[in-house]
Amino acid sequence: MPLPQSSTVPLYAQIKEALRAKIIDGTYEPHQKLPSESEMIEAFGVSRITVRQAMNDLQKEGFLFKVHGKGTFVARPHVSQELTHLQGFGEAVRYLGHETFSEVLGLRSMTGDSRTCERLDLREGSAVTEIRRLRYLDREPISIDHSWVRHDIGSRLTEKNLRDKDLFSLLENELGQRLHSADVEIDATAADADIAARLKVPVGSPILRIERLTYASEDKPLVFEYIYYKAESFKYKLKVLR
Repeated sequence: MPLPQSSTVPLYAQIKEALRAKIIDGTYEPHQKLPSESEMIEAFGVSRITVRQAMNDLQKEGFLFKVHGKGTFVARPHVSQELTHLQGFGEAVRYLGHETFSEVLGLRSMTGDSRTCERLDLREGSAVTEIRRLRYLDREPISIDHSWVRHDIGSRLTEKNLRDKDLFSLLENELGQRLHSADVEIDATAADADIAARLKVPVGSPILRIERLTYASEDKPLVFEYIYYKAESFKYKLKVLR
């Protein structure tokens, strides 16, 4: 339908947001072909230049891809995250206009194993809070997060909060834990049966595994976690200086 000419938002931006919303809510599915430029010109009542600007912006943001001679298609959710500063997944992608939420697979108090207690600088056998979440990007599963939090802090977390908010945001804004830094290790692994089923990939598919230890102060570890990403959907970026 034609766009409201009286709006102060530029026409190309209105078209971009309308298409982005349909991609995020699943109206347009991954690899689905979009209407042609001519069809959009007629549907929105705008010029070809306006339609192209909206489509080019969405392509730059990773929502669309073009196949020469065939048209424009919806891209699978794919994002990147900077390694130059500490941020949660939700923080990294929301400002780009993506929808993200979590399915909480588990939240419980437990006795930490030797490695978890060592990483969190606790006595072996100390209580910790275990969190397992399936993270979604634009309604597609993108990662499995397996986290252990010091129990005096983690015991105050709830499933509802973990569904709706980023863990880092909860720790800082609701639990008063100002985060300081993190040790990060990245390697590759293969999807086992559980990871494959959750992330909707074949067993044995390449998986990006992140091991992260986050500190509440320079010498106080707070969260230890493993994060498993679909290899084709996520990448880290880092700018280095000579």
